Amino acid sequence: MVKLRLKRFGKKREVSYRIVAVHSTSRRDGRPLEELGFYNPRTDEVRLDEPAITKRLKEGAQPTETVRRILQKANVLEQSSARATS
Repeated sequence: MVKLRLKRFGKKREVSYRIVAVHSTSRRDGRPLEELGFYNPRTDEVRLDEPAITKRLKEGAQPTETVRRILQKANVLEQSSARATS
């Protein structure tokens, strides 16, 4: 199963995350299948590759709870579900 989850990077106490698609059995910082975005919790900066995220969601990828909240704030989940019903 493919999951959309956060991959940690950055210095100590200055952490940032990449939103990546990975196999559910791989490590947190293991090699991703694809990098889909960026999230900085210190500044709430979010950059997303929305077409790639919607493609992965349509293929059956499951986001973690944190990634789901980030995608809901950016209205990506609503767009992908609206496109699926159309």
